[in-house]
Amino acid sequence: MQSTRRNLPQLFSDARRWFEEGLLTALEAAGATPVSPTQAQLFAVLDDDGTTVSELARRMGVTRQTAHQAVHGLVAAGLLEQAPDPASARQRLIRRTEEGERAHQQAGVILERLEEQLAERIGREAVDALRAALEVPWGRPPSPRV
Repeated sequence: MQSTRRNLPQLFSDARRWFEEGLLTALEAAGATPVSPTQAQLFAVLDDDGTTVSELARRMGVTRQTAHQAVHGLVAAGLLEQAPDPASARQRLIRRTEEGERAHQQAGVILERLEEQLAERIGREAVDALRAALEVPWGRPPSPRV
């Protein structure tokens, strides 16, 4: 008989999807510029002073091409811009425009509300314990034993 117990990565994926769907639905209802889940994730890993596409791809766990496509769509929507990287003449920094900063702040408020809704459903103590456990540094993944 096969176990129906789901592993932690599956549960994390479901939790992430719950927040993404809630965020994107609330942004759409507020009349914000529509974004994809990948574009929303890009906003979450973008430094305030700007980030290179290569670094965005690494943080998101996607290819440079995928990150570049997400950036291109957000630049076309007026939410991001490209600027010269003062540390490297060959690279460009991706950063939020004024409109992008407003959208980012709006998303932060929505995510706080979603967290409050989660606390109403599963209890404040459970949410606080979950947050505390996830904020502890996990270290590098273990190496496979050979």
